[in-house]
Amino acid sequence: MQVDLKKVAEELEKIITNLLDEHPQKKGSIFVIGCSSSEVCGGKIGKDSSEEVGKVIFSVAEKILSERGIFLACQCCEHLNRALVIEAACAEKYSLEPVSVVPWVHGGGSLATAAYAGFKEPVVVEHIKASCGIDIGSTLIGMHLKDVAVPVHPEQRFIGEAYVTAAYSRPKLIGGERAKY
Repeated sequence: MQVDLKKVAEELEKIITNLLDEHPQKKGSIFVIGCSSSEVCGGKIGKDSSEEVGKVIFSVAEKILSERGIFLACQCCEHLNRALVIEAACAEKYSLEPVSVVPWVHGGGSLATAAYAGFKEPVVVEHIKASCGIDIGSTLIGMHLKDVAVPVHPEQRFIGEAYVTAAYSRPKLIGGERAKY
């Protein structure tokens, strides 16, 4: 199925902008994106990858997030254990240990491949704790969010044909009935 890349860019921009406007994130925080380009194109996850979709998703997200001083983390597919492509500066700031792998379309996915090619100094890490993120096409980003993730159902619920969910995190509420927040 042919997908309108301009529309994909507009839909993604709307989702990220609305999420960050409603749930502002601190500069230097991490925003994770998991994306099935196959689902965006109307195909089955992992079966119809689109390099063009991966490039559009990466470029739009990277532009919006870098303007706000937020690090982008692009989740790889399950063939790379959902590792993440990030900038080396992010790995350094959060003391994340890089692993040795280079994602490609069928071993990492289109978004991770685009991120590895598009970042200034890309590295791949196994784990992060992002404060916010979006999941395009049910790629399961939850393992990369901070402990108390709050789901958000964006007004724009699809990018192409892929269903989108989002989340931000909040601090844990501890102390029981005597605690004050």
